[in-house]
Amino acid sequence: METSASMSEQHVEPVVVSNKKVWAGRILSGLSVAFLLFDSIGKLMRVPQVLEGSEQLGYPVSSVRGIGVVLLASVVTYMIPRTSVLGAILLTGFLGGAVATHVRVDNPLFSHVLFPVYVAAMIWGGLLLRDERLRALLPLRK
Repeated sequence: METSASMSEQHVEPVVVSNKKVWAGRILSGLSVAFLLFDSIGKLMRVPQVLEGSEQLGYPVSSVRGIGVVLLASVVTYMIPRTSVLGAILLTGFLGGAVATHVRVDNPLFSHVLFPVYVAAMIWGGLLLRDERLRALLPLRK
């Protein structure tokens, strides 16, 4: 059993986060958020090109607004620091559905099928660079 004297002798070094890492994370997160906000707003405003694209992917026009609401809620959840990990998980699921959709309609691999994977990588990469809690949970080895 440790005494209070031995407990007070233990010292934990604070983790110093590079300002460059934090800014790189903010930029990656900002780019992915900008893209996803643009997509969700297009769905909510029922932009004709968005509706046409959704129909080509096999989604009825009646479902586009609901998809936009789910996407917007997930993006807002990601933007709030306390809920950003939950938001990243929700967005990963959403983007996984996008990958499945593009595979189903036999779209080109690098330009269509993998594009949601690129966005998800930016979401998680940005979060990993700017969130100390996540780095502690998923330590990268040198």
